[in-house]
Amino acid sequence: MSKKKILVTGGCGYIGSHTIIEMLMQTDFEVVSIDSLINSSIHTLERIRQITGKSIKNYQTDLCNLAEVEKVFDENTDFVGIIHFAALKSVPDSVAQPLHYYHNNINSLLNLLKCCAKYGVNNFIFSSSCSVYGNVAKLPVNEQTPLSIAESPYAYTKQIGENIIKDFIKNQAQTKAIALRYFNPVGAHTSGLNGENPINKPTSLVPVITQTAIGIIKEMSVFGEDYDTRDGSCVRDYIHVTDIAEAHIKALAYLLEGKNEANYEVINLGTGNGVTVLEAIHAFEKVSGVKLNYKMKGRRDGDVAAIYSDTTMSEQKLGWKTSIGIEEMMSSAWKWQQLLKDEQAK
Repeated sequence: MSKKKILVTGGCGYIGSHTIIEMLMQTDFEVVSIDSLINSSIHTLERIRQITGKSIKNYQTDLCNLAEVEKVFDENTDFVGIIHFAALKSVPDSVAQPLHYYHNNINSLLNLLKCCAKYGVNNFIFSSSCSVYGNVAKLPVNEQTPLSIAESPYAYTKQIGENIIKDFIKNQAQTKAIALRYFNPVGAHTSGLNGENPINKPTSLVPVITQTAIGIIKEMSVFGEDYDTRDGSCVRDYIHVTDIAEAHIKALAYLLEGKNEANYEVINLGTGNGVTVLEAIHAFEKVSGVKLNYKMKGRRDGDVAAIYSDTTMSEQKLGWKTSIGIEEMMSSAWKWQQLLKDEQAK
């Protein structure tokens, strides 16, 4: 019997590559990637091979080009599921370039769903985000928490994406989908051989921290010191990327095994604990022994004050909960950043 073939979009990206690593190590799925490499590197495929001992095929295809996407499906008519990570994800960039974000994130999803219908791919995992909740009145958030007005175009593309999938599923009796609303992914593979390495200037907290510690960034900014939180900085639910990867594998199995209660479901992925930006900085300083050069700044457009997840649904439906704490997250990220420096020095 041939292996079940899974398409991972954004497979050379941060979360996509870690999910592929865990899929290759934990399952017998055959994995195919689509990644245009606009904010990732082809070298990630070699990192995947180093860690797993297995190679995968990547199509350097723009998901916004339907004809090119259909070529991938024509060559792989036996996909049984799709995990859709590929998207532009920077909140400040989306504020500065809203049309670019709407074009990329929405058209890529539309094209994939058109291919699901045309080629009979009936299991779809959507990489959503806690940003769909906006500023919330009550914490922790659960899947029934009402969605507020999106605080950024990026967040709005995720809200729109969820609605598109929900409406699509209504007319596709055989198709099942889960939107995984995850919180703030951080850290690197425990081997130190794979991690977050955006081609463009990082806006996520942990790569900013590690690049500051290594000297690439001279001074990092902490945006907001007057929020109604423990220390005035934003509160986030930081979750290790490997924990997130394992949740995607469990979600895919949940659909393939027919355990879903409805054809479209939403599940939060988080630790259930909020950590402030300053607490995250101090955790990094503790495990690395490096004092960070940071400066407090005013609030940044698009940021919410505090958000962290209720984990009940993910534990009950997927049998999943996080296992890696904030200090381990920071330690793995620092190990990865040091590897990058060593590679660049050669």
